[in-house]
Amino acid sequence: MHIDTVILVLIEVLIVIGMSRLIGLAFRGIKQPLVIGEIVAGIMLEPSLFGWVAPNLAATLFPPETVPFLDVLSQVGLIFFMFLIGLELNPRYLSGNLEIAVLTSHVSILVPFSLGTLLALLLYPLVSNASVSFTAFALFLGAAMSITAFPVLARIITEKNLQKTRLGTLALTCAAVDDVTAWCLLAIAIAVAREGSIGGAWHTIIASVLYIGFMVTVGRTFLQRLAIYYRRTRRLNQLLLALIYMGVVASAVITELIGIHLIFGAFLVGTIMPKNAGLVREIAVKTEDFVLIFLLPVFFAYSGLRTQIGLVNRPELWLLCALVLFVAIVGKYLGTYVAARFSGIEKREASALGWLMNTRGLTELIVLNIGLSLGVITPLLFTMLVIMALVTTFMTSPLLEWTYPKRLIGLDVVESEDEPEASREIIATGDSYGQIYRILVPVANPSTQKGLVQLAVAIALNNQQPTAVYPLSLIELSEDYAFESTPVEANRLIEERRQQLEELINTLEPPSTRSYVHPIIRISSNVARETAEIAELEPADLILVGWHRPAFSNNRLGGRVGQILTTAPVDVAVFIDRGKERLENLLVPYSANIHDDLAVILALRLLINRDTCLLKILQVGTENRVKNEMSYELHKMMEQLPQSVRDRIDIETIEASEPIQAVVKASEGVDLTIAGTSRAWGIERQTLGRYTDELAIQCRSSLLITRRYSQVTSHLASVLADANSHQSALRL
Repeated sequence: MHIDTVILVLIEVLIVIGMSRLIGLAFRGIKQPLVIGEIVAGIMLEPSLFGWVAPNLAATLFPPETVPFLDVLSQVGLIFFMFLIGLELNPRYLSGNLEIAVLTSHVSILVPFSLGTLLALLLYPLVSNASVSFTAFALFLGAAMSITAFPVLARIITEKNLQKTRLGTLALTCAAVDDVTAWCLLAIAIAVAREGSIGGAWHTIIASVLYIGFMVTVGRTFLQRLAIYYRRTRRLNQLLLALIYMGVVASAVITELIGIHLIFGAFLVGTIMPKNAGLVREIAVKTEDFVLIFLLPVFFAYSGLRTQIGLVNRPELWLLCALVLFVAIVGKYLGTYVAARFSGIEKREASALGWLMNTRGLTELIVLNIGLSLGVITPLLFTMLVIMALVTTFMTSPLLEWTYPKRLIGLDVVESEDEPEASREIIATGDSYGQIYRILVPVANPSTQKGLVQLAVAIALNNQQPTAVYPLSLIELSEDYAFESTPVEANRLIEERRQQLEELINTLEPPSTRSYVHPIIRISSNVARETAEIAELEPADLILVGWHRPAFSNNRLGGRVGQILTTAPVDVAVFIDRGKERLENLLVPYSANIHDDLAVILALRLLINRDTCLLKILQVGTENRVKNEMSYELHKMMEQLPQSVRDRIDIETIEASEPIQAVVKASEGVDLTIAGTSRAWGIERQTLGRYTDELAIQCRSSLLITRRYSQVTSHLASVLADANSHQSALRL
């Protein structure tokens, strides 16, 4: 390789990695798997697009002589990616509804495979290579139609928090069975394609079966010894990892020499690897970053360079493309739906399962590249099938959400016997549902946010109204197909976080309050958006969120806190904890706006809930400013308060040239200051104005900043009615 070629290949890799990350993140922003964006990034480099926009630049950056080197890098990436797929195929996925899953997955393969074979009768004379036998062409097209991408499906299930639902467990089992069956079909198709006929491929098939048998027996025994060594040392050292990598490459070489494809050998090693949780996690973590960040984008770019959308240049070819897409979608969906309904699965779940099994993603791209390399499919058909892979994967998330909305997920959770009852998410219907006062508390770090949860309990709990506090812990996964986002690993992270939250709840005082606190733990790709959705789903009366300083912003209320404040469709309060555990003296600076009204209302709720609590409402004016009158709503509420509560309220009006400094000074003698986000100071981008920003810095007490969403929400109506009834009963 000439030095200029080396530099050119490295420049290509730089471009590819940068584009794949950029486009991938853009697609994540529209709720699509990262892998879709990376595939699109690769296609953007294809000759009919990049070559059309900038032909000279495309020819300079991606000359034909560098393509073989990209091919080598992509093949190495595929070997280790297939090893990771096999590594992630956990036997736990086969533990539930296995009989239903085997029937459903096999029918979901048989129907699209059969339809693909029938479609081959039409496509073979139109878009095939004359040197390829019809048998090989039909087998390959059928295999391409019947593939389900297990890695992408598993990530969608994790991201949608379906891993503990009946639908999620069934989909994972179906996809695992589907994966193994489809790869076997593909191996047969490759053998037939290379030998030219089924008769000539028998020796390849027999050799493959013998090799699989050898690996399942002798190979597994050797790997189990490695696992025993790992359990003893609790460390995956470089020698052990080198032996595993050598095994992956050696197995890939053997399957290539046998006559199937090198990816099967790598997949086989991953599949038979002992599923010791620590060993699998450490292998995956050490392997996946380089594979997913460096090597796989090269594969996407290599695939993109082979995709030529410009070949589909006539209406009749676009009709053929639409027919390919129709057969792929209908075959997979109908096969899955009919088999699931036959097995007793209800309509909505069967439909959602059909859309999930339509996910093809990266796995389909691997199959198509093999077919193109063998000459079984032409560049034209390759392009059509790439479009099919993109569309079927792209449509999965929105169709799944439409068929199986989030409000149904909680109803479908499969409860484990050892899961504490208090930790289960409460989804209820009926009249009592609307009467429960609910506070949602996003908890980023359970070890440091006890004060936040304790404040939520203080606001929520009283003797007059049913209440519930939901500490919400959202585990944000950085990648869509990294090991940490597999359902098994996600469940481990969820249980780990659940234990942390239970430990936090067990420290709350008094102990009687703990039974009202029910943690919610979810996987999320967007914390702010998920928090807002859960607040609507529960529904919550208030979101109480802890303050943290954004890493990349000077705004005090930026980052996720700012996003929740500006997007959540419920009342929100931001708590800045100064470590004051007492909650006896409250201060509300009042300047007559709806956000200040919420501040007073929450303060009044604390007063009703806590007999020893005192409240000062501070109205700060200047010489040229009219006194801020309380709203009619507040006057009515305060008139309804029991006398014992009104006696503990002090309303003070002062004049000051610097209102903020007056509030800061008044905060020195209190435990909690509750301040509304004032319109008078203006709402700025990613923050709520200079007033709240400065209070966040200077306030001497703990600070609660309130933002009101709707005046319809009542935090006091039920409490006031019950409190007055109780007082009337005492008088009688």
